[in-house]
Amino acid sequence: MTASDTTAADVTVPVPAPVPVVSVKPVVLEAPGRGEDLRVRISAPVTGRELPIIVFSHGFGSSADGYGPLADFWAAHGFVVAQPTHLDSRTVGLAPDDPRTPRLWRSRVEDMKLVLDRLDLLEAAVPGLGGRLDRSRVAAAGHSFGGQTAGNLLGLRVLDPVTGKEEDLADSRIKAGVLLATAGKGGADLTPFAAEHFPFMNPNFANMTTPALVVAGDRDDSPLSVRGPEWLADPYFLSPGDKSLLTLFGAEHSLGGIAGYEARETTDENPGRVALIQRVTWAYLRHALGIEDAGWAAARRALSESAAPMGRIESKLGSK
Repeated sequence: MTASDTTAADVTVPVPAPVPVVSVKPVVLEAPGRGEDLRVRISAPVTGRELPIIVFSHGFGSSADGYGPLADFWAAHGFVVAQPTHLDSRTVGLAPDDPRTPRLWRSRVEDMKLVLDRLDLLEAAVPGLGGRLDRSRVAAAGHSFGGQTAGNLLGLRVLDPVTGKEEDLADSRIKAGVLLATAGKGGADLTPFAAEHFPFMNPNFANMTTPALVVAGDRDDSPLSVRGPEWLADPYFLSPGDKSLLTLFGAEHSLGGIAGYEARETTDENPGRVALIQRVTWAYLRHALGIEDAGWAAARRALSESAAPMGRIESKLGSK
């Protein structure tokens, strides 16, 4: 797919016209103890004030240069998007026997928190962005491994394979999340390969109370789980609080191509599906962050009323 703003025929989500975006990379954040400083890409619309913020965690091996179909759309429609490059990125080239490898999952969460800690520096790095952020409206989003990373900030807990302890890494600055193609339960639900090579894949969703949209493809038959595509819906069904689930019909792990423009790992290229994800995630975050509800209501209505929907949305409310 190209960088053009595609449309999804059955999704009449009212979005404003896109505005030009300024993107700066890399903004380098000092990170003592990490082994090397953290590189971040930050993108923002050239107009608008009180701009909400999305901190996005890439999938395993990717980098801050990926996920343009999402980051570009969000930024062109009123969000400031910060994308750290985690240590597992191919651009870093971490050796498999590097002593940091067993705790990459934890390093990713620390990267996201460092971005939040250094918003002043990131804001100053983008010409014209000063004074335009709304720091009361911050969301965490991520794809695949990045979904677990974002989930940790929402309250998901991981049994650390090094320490044997389960820690609460939730961050009160995060008010909402979007988890795209994110792993489900561990234990017996994992394939032997996943259990051996990814011992951190043992999430506990019982405390993931922050509102979130879970996005899953009904053909995302992960080689990491014995349960098939339904495994990717666990973050919705097993977590408390206000949650929504967007199930995409025919979608595999790349969800139509969100990982990048013409990304080779995309096995199910579908510009219409990507357009759907762009609009639904945008509308959901505006709803969950308390900006407006019309777009989210329109997205739910459009999918429920379509004669040939590309997916379905279901929601549940947490106890008050």
